[in-house]
Amino acid sequence: MSVAATVFQYHFQHIPNGIAISRNTQSRRTYNVFSHPSSGHRNLTLATTVPHAFSLSGSGAGAQYSSAGELVDTGRNERKKRIAGVDQDELLDPKHLADPDSCFCEFQGVEIHHKLYEPESRSSDNSLYGQREAQPPSLELGLPMILLHGFGASVFSWNKVMKRLASLTGSKVLAFDRPAFGLTSRHNTFETQSSDAKPLNPYSMAFSVLATLYFIDFLAAQKAILVGHSAGSLVAIDAYFEAPERIAALILVAPAILAPRAIPKVVDTKGDGSDSNDQGKPWFKLFEILHKFIKYVTQSIIQMMKRMVDMLNSLYKKALLSVLRSTFAIMLVRMIIDKFGVAAVRTAWYDSKKVDEHIINGYTKPLRTKGWDKALVEFTAAMLAKGESETKPPLSKRLHEISCPVLIVTGDTDRIVPSWNAERLSRAIPYSKLEVIKNCGHLPHEEKVDEFVRVVEKFLQRAFGGLEEPSLQAVT
Repeated sequence: MSVAATVFQYHFQHIPNGIAISRNTQSRRTYNVFSHPSSGHRNLTLATTVPHAFSLSGSGAGAQYSSAGELVDTGRNERKKRIAGVDQDELLDPKHLADPDSCFCEFQGVEIHHKLYEPESRSSDNSLYGQREAQPPSLELGLPMILLHGFGASVFSWNKVMKRLASLTGSKVLAFDRPAFGLTSRHNTFETQSSDAKPLNPYSMAFSVLATLYFIDFLAAQKAILVGHSAGSLVAIDAYFEAPERIAALILVAPAILAPRAIPKVVDTKGDGSDSNDQGKPWFKLFEILHKFIKYVTQSIIQMMKRMVDMLNSLYKKALLSVLRSTFAIMLVRMIIDKFGVAAVRTAWYDSKKVDEHIINGYTKPLRTKGWDKALVEFTAAMLAKGESETKPPLSKRLHEISCPVLIVTGDTDRIVPSWNAERLSRAIPYSKLEVIKNCGHLPHEEKVDEFVRVVEKFLQRAFGGLEEPSLQAVT
């Protein structure tokens, strides 16, 4: 063995189709192939003095040998570098992935990516709308719109309707990326948990609600129309309950809000079924005292059980949160996105054949940002840590309190949030209007743009222009 060259010897089982051996073209050394006569099998031994790595391929092989004689599976490494078809080798800062019309603003330490369209901006794009640019706005509401995307989506999902909604309303239309999605900056909240001053978790629902209200001020408006899609509908409704005086109307598109099975009814408590004549009798008073005692004991037991359940719930959540903060959770998220991310986008459409490369690239673009995987884990942890308020009833029991105009839009073939849930939700919200778009999936504002804009226009005319319409419509 010399210093300049190392001898490698490899034994290969004979393959009927043969083994294709390639040598490093940078070296002009030759390869000597010979067999061992002492062996009963036809084995081949390769001896070479090439000091470089060489590759070897057989039937479908993708192996490569390094100069240290180690087998490197290049195919597996290549798969590790790509998630949902997106290269993970060089992740970028979100601002480096921005579109020409992208904007960024800082809110509580988070750089929020957003896009803003004004009515007159529509006239500058003749390629998309042809002669329709010359048409004046259908409505002059003086109310801006704020669009809230769903889970796994971003501002990209509103691209087809933003300009048209701005032209329709004659007002500004703004969409922003919620933290953990799109091109909004990612923050590692786990590293700040030990701090005495705990800032608001950017991945929490409370942050998204406050960011929504912030953008109403950003638009210099007193009120705004909130349009929420899927999980974004929950942000819209929470924003309404946080500041109902700032919300002019709600448009809920394929709302991912579990509707209550029973609609709350107002109970008339003026009358009392008890007989006033019986209340003066001694046995009735004894029964009343006994009843109050049993009620007190029962309530005490229920309260004690509730505390035990809450304690177990808290311990369970803490254990689960510790798992979510582990490397395993990040690996799991990457695996899920890789295996099911693109498939979920196709499932959301009624006609998956219309999901082209442009749409896939729009949904997977955020996977090129630094820390996207950890941000999704932290978002999940924030949703898990969110508990029901002790002072407020659950959302399902407050829906009847909504008093602003509400439009609910759903596709008749929504495979993610079925249309029957939207129908039930419309019954739970008084005076809300339901529009069912035919041959449409989970994304009416992407798949059925004309129909979507049409039902929004009808709703706004009814809510702010005095036009009366039936509560349930099927749009073809």
